Amino acid sequence: MRTRVAVVGGGENGEHDVSLASAASVVAALDPASYDVVPLTIGRDGMWRDHGLRPIGLSGAAQVLRGCDVVFPVVHGPRGEDGALAALCELAGLPYVGSGIRPGALAMDKWATKLVARAVGIAVAPGLLVTAASAAHLRWSRPVVVKPVSAGSSLGVSRVDVPEALGPALDAAFALDERVLVEEVVAGREVDVAVLRRADGSLFVPPALEIVADGIFDYGAKYGGGADFRVPAALDDTDAKALQEAATGAFEALGCAGVARVDFFLTDAGPVLNEVNTMPGLTEHSQVPRMFAAAGMGYGDLLDELVRSAHR
Repeated sequence: MRTRVAVVGGGENGEHDVSLASAASVVAALDPASYDVVPLTIGRDGMWRDHGLRPIGLSGAAQVLRGCDVVFPVVHGPRGEDGALAALCELAGLPYVGSGIRPGALAMDKWATKLVARAVGIAVAPGLLVTAASAAHLRWSRPVVVKPVSAGSSLGVSRVDVPEALGPALDAAFALDERVLVEEVVAGREVDVAVLRRADGSLFVPPALEIVADGIFDYGAKYGGGADFRVPAALDDTDAKALQEAATGAFEALGCAGVARVDFFLTDAGPVLNEVNTMPGLTEHSQVPRMFAAAGMGYGDLLDELVRSAHR
């Protein structure tokens, strides 16, 4: 008997198109011999739509979801990855793929993530939490990175190297969030680590991936083909072990499930946590599937493991 899986894509945020691509890839890759796949889309306006993109609203979506065995939410960013869809599934009593409400909300909040990381001994970049009120008193003294606290795909992120660029960078970040992080620039290699909690509860960490980009790895670099992804990353045993321990430490401290991508700067002093993504890009060519492919786990096998590990 096939497992009926609802794959939810889109979303009411700036990562809508990226989520659509991830969801479409998941839908295409789930083996029809094992799965009866039911695609659902959340529009930019928040309207739920069925496979034919007909508007059915939340009540119509709820009826569809009730007829499924597992929900696979592939919505990156706010009102999706931040625990919102996990909460919907929890309230409806539906098994779902990925992290629960609390880890989704914590990991989406970069400030909260770093508070948790520091508490368990994981290094983070020195920085300040800034609001609209406190921004007026902020003075530039050294190169910084300005970013919204809760946005994905590097939207609204700017590097500021001169004082006159600070104001526009803050404006761009505040356009996406009421809270902004201003962090010191960290000199190091950009290395991502994927962590998967298998259906049996064990953790699996594939080889890490290094991002080689010219400047900040922003939205354009991520999706415009301008970045060079190197997997496996060229790491010595000491750095590889430190990255794996930091990644699994963050994953466990936040309470993540399913798969997460933990992003680091690898410095001379060791790994410095940048952020944690509890629903990372999930096309076959995204960073996380590339890492698992390097470990010998194909894309379809990764999706199978995620469905099997769904919350019950």
